[in-house]
Amino acid sequence: VQLQASGGGWVQPGGSLRLSCAVSGLPSNQYILAWFRQAPGKEREFVANVFWSGRSPAYAASVKGRFAIFRDNGENTVSVQMNNLKPEDTAAYYCAARYTGVSEYQYWGQGTQVTVSS
Repeated sequence: VQLQASGGGWVQPGGSLRLSCAVSGLPSNQYILAWFRQAPGKEREFVANVFWSGRSPAYAASVKGRFAIFRDNGENTVSVQMNNLKPEDTAAYYCAARYTGVSEYQYWGQGTQVTVSS
């Protein structure tokens, strides 16, 4: 299984970015794809996840209403649209995957940096 994250960058507060995670090698459809983030000096935190089918998106309280996670239609990509970005959203963002039958994320992509500042 390989996960390749892309789309990070710098944006001013209130701006938008879209992160994408290209997914390959999943052995079945019974997987959950997620985004996590880690800011300097802080622990990694959950951002959002969605079933590989695209169903049942879920969000951390800190991003709900501003972020939207989805599987790109017909593509092996899971993206997160991030709107109304705030300085506290600054972090390295990672995509991850786990089988629905386990609790720990088994596969991780490399991080992509998001910086929100004026």
